[in-house]
Amino acid sequence: MNSILLSIILIPIIEIYLLIKIGSQIGAMTTILLIFTTAIVGIYYAKYEGLNTLKSAIVQLSRNETPTYQVLSGTVIAFAALLLIIPGFATDILGFLLIFPISRKIIFNLFAKRFVKKENKKNNFIDGEFEDIEDDNDRKI
Repeated sequence: MNSILLSIILIPIIEIYLLIKIGSQIGAMTTILLIFTTAIVGIYYAKYEGLNTLKSAIVQLSRNETPTYQVLSGTVIAFAALLLIIPGFATDILGFLLIFPISRKIIFNLFAKRFVKKENKKNNFIDGEFEDIEDDNDRKI
């Protein structure tokens, strides 16, 4: 089954389960207030981290360096803010993990290990000679 389709099905099920379990322990009103509080605090912190990432990208650009990490980090911060807006505890936990710089670097390193190509010790080239042929010359190749 496609992983996106599976996540579309599983995420709401997990969120509903957690809302019922936590709501039965701390009460419905407290659960609702906790969801709104995490969303508001998370969005403000996402804004703060996004501005820091933007400043860091501008510094990188002023040094004529490519701000690859900052662009990827900004994208992840925007996704984390979206997760914090979605009501639920599992998405809030994932959103906060993605917003904090320390955990974001750890997650980046885990994903980078998957996508970095290992050096191929074999030389993948063909050795050969060439000769320039001028237009005046009537030789055929």
